[in-house]
Formats: sequence, C-alpha cells, structure tokens
Amino acid sequence: MKISATIVAFNEERNIARAIRSLQVDGCADEIVVVDSGSTDQTREIAAGLGARVVEEKWRGYAAQKNFAASIAANDWILSIDADEELTAELAGEINALKSSADGSSVSGWTMPRLARYLGRWIRHSGWYPDRKVRLYRRDCGQWKGEYVHESVEVHGRIGELRGDLLHFTCDSLAQHVRTLDRYTTLAAQALTISGKPVPFRRLVLDPPWTFFRSYILQKGFLDGGHGFVIAAMASFYTFQKYAKAREMPRELPR
Repeated sequence: MKISATIVAFNEERNIARAIRSLQVDGCADEIVVVDSGSTDQTREIAAGLGARVVEEKWRGYAAQKNFAASIAANDWILSIDADEELTAELAGEINALKSSADGSSVSGWTMPRLARYLGRWIRHSGWYPDRKVRLYRRDCGQWKGEYVHESVEVHGRIGELRGDLLHFTCDSLAQHVRTLDRYTTLAAQALTISGKPVPFRRLVLDPPWTFFRSYILQKGFLDGGHGFVIAAMASFYTFQKYAKAREMPRELPR
C-alpha cells in the first residue's frame, strides 16, 4: 500500500509548507503532488523546495481539480488534504501503520475527524467537530463530487474510521471570514440556481434564525464561548446571503 498525497493550491504560500511537512511525518506519504492553478506568490517554489511534485493546471472547479490531482498521482491510494490543513502526528502515524496492515487493503476509504481553528481557538462544538471527512481512499473506488461548493469524496465499498485529527486552519479574522463567506455563498447560490430548485421568500425569513438556533443551542455552540456565538451568527448570515443571491440570479446560468 503506497500513498500519494494531493493538494490543490492557489496563492497558499502562508500554508503550503505546514501542510507538506505534516505529510512527511513517519513517511506517511510516498509521494506529494501539488496542483497549482496559477499562483502569483511563492506557492510553487516552496512546495518544490520541500520535495513535492508541482503540476500547473488551469482551475477546473473544486471537485474536478481534486479528481485531476488524483488522476496524475503515481499510486492508487490517495490522501487528499487542503493547503490550509495539517495532519497531526497521531493521524500520520495511523496512516503509516495502515500501509503494513491487513486493514489497509480491506476497505475502500477512511474517514478522519477534522478539528478547526477559528480566530485563534480550536472549535469542538457548534457542529464543527468531529466533522468526519473521507480523505484517504482508493482511486478506483472513490471520486470527488460537488460542482460548485462543499465537495466530498463518494466512495464505493467499505469505509473505515481513523482517530487522529486533521487540523483545519480557517479564518484568522472576521474580515477574512466575511470575504470567504461572500465567495462561497455565490457558489452555493449558483448551485441552487442550476438545480432549478425554487427559493421562496419564507426561506430568507425562517432559515437564518433556525440555523443560528441549531448551531448555538442544539450543537452546543455556547460551549465554545464567544467564538460559538460568532460562528452561529455567521452561519445564519451565510444562509440568508445564499438564498438572497439565488433569488436575484437569472434562472439560466452558463455552465
């Protein structure tokens, strides 16, 4: 069992070194492939300097770009992480142990819990943790899906669970969060429009407060302190903005 780690990147000079170094712990990845979509900073140079194979490819969309990265990997097992993520030593050790274990060949994919750092704090509630994701999978059994946003791996076969955390370094400031939210709500609104699903006005009125209540109360965001309140408020605003943008978009969008 040999593993190719893949990272899709664009202007990630602040994060890429951390991500690559975490993949080198315990010899976790046998190959590291960075697919860069035209960075104007030092992303490519940093990645190459750390031993990664860097390939330039025009942006295809989140899922398509990650599928392209898997297609050019040398090995059939793919470990896909984002540039703003990092394997903990525990997770790297678990993955490395799979390479010589019978369990490694009896499943088609593995999920791992993802722990997010937001505004300088690790978030363990608010619906953000454990946030399990399939990130290690056999290339012939899994494929990334999701044309616009919230892409994920669809795996055919048995899926196992790893215990070590995948660390996710999200926003360092509220301004950064607002910029990210604006970009993702546009993509989410496009996905809604393309699907042809109607967005009645009541969704703008009812869904945002429900989103806040679910995150802050039902998912125990209050245990994350002030950070939990901000997360719930931003999730509510995300919901409102997504539906508002979808209502204003023309019904026919270019693919």
